[in-house]
Amino acid sequence: MGEPLIEVKDLELHFKQKSSKLWSFRPEYLKAVDQVSFTIEKGETFGLVGESGSGKSTIGKSILRYYTPTGGEIFYQGTEIGHRKESQMLPFRKKMQSVFQDPYASLDPSHTVSEIIREPMEIHRLYTKAERKERVENLIEVVGLKKSDLLKYPHEFSGGQRQRISIARALSVQPEFVVCDEPISALDVSLQAQIIHLLEELQQQYGLTYLFISHQLQVVQKLCDRIGVLYLGSILETSDSASLYKEPLHPYTKMLISSILPPDPTIHALDEIVIESGVQKRTEEGCKFKNRCQSCMECCEHEVPALTEVKPGHWVACHLYES
Repeated sequence: MGEPLIEVKDLELHFKQKSSKLWSFRPEYLKAVDQVSFTIEKGETFGLVGESGSGKSTIGKSILRYYTPTGGEIFYQGTEIGHRKESQMLPFRKKMQSVFQDPYASLDPSHTVSEIIREPMEIHRLYTKAERKERVENLIEVVGLKKSDLLKYPHEFSGGQRQRISIARALSVQPEFVVCDEPISALDVSLQAQIIHLLEELQQQYGLTYLFISHQLQVVQKLCDRIGVLYLGSILETSDSASLYKEPLHPYTKMLISSILPPDPTIHALDEIVIESGVQKRTEEGCKFKNRCQSCMECCEHEVPALTEVKPGHWVACHLYES
């Protein structure tokens, strides 16, 4: 296996927040992302799953350099980009694009579809005017819309159509890597299937690499080659998709998978797993999942479990699997 397209090493991102102590003027920091490491190979789809507030979107935006990491490193084909100056990021921004959750909020309502798709090409000074026009017309058809739609405005389209426009815009500069941040969660089920199918087709057609961020486990299982399970800013388990769903190791992963309703109500998958209720609670020491884990041991209270390779390609951060 060659050099990964994306490599994240010990990524940290802290946000300043108001002190919880009325008499203190010293700022406090929220560890949104805490020592996260993973790789994404060229041509694959790597999924990040977890509850709301787990840091999934923050990691995606850090890779795209919408945020500058507090600590750690981000590599794009071996080049560290996590701490490069903004003026040095333009060549990488062409290679990395994004598709976000709300396709209406991410599209300029005052621009036509043609202008929206053409704008990234103008920013990166790609192609001639005639070539841009031809590319815009080609892309709108690639994503399943018509050339006549190019003169319309975002409000004239449904949610699924707007997401197709967002995808066309992302593809306009011929990227290698696309961050798909909850791209279907705002759509109904029938539209979700259409967008997933479109993303799969485009990946094969253009050789794209995806980071797919979602809380919808069934979607991630179908679309992703490998998956990282995130909890309160930390990776608890990574594995290929088939192994993760067939034999999850971390108690949190088991809890997530046991919450999936099977298509046949007479089938009770992972029946032995009890779903623990409770609120995510940040802690300064020990395992982050300890207050919701039925298998919590004394060492979990004070020692942070290391991410350990239990089986080839299957990593888990849990004291239960430490030798």
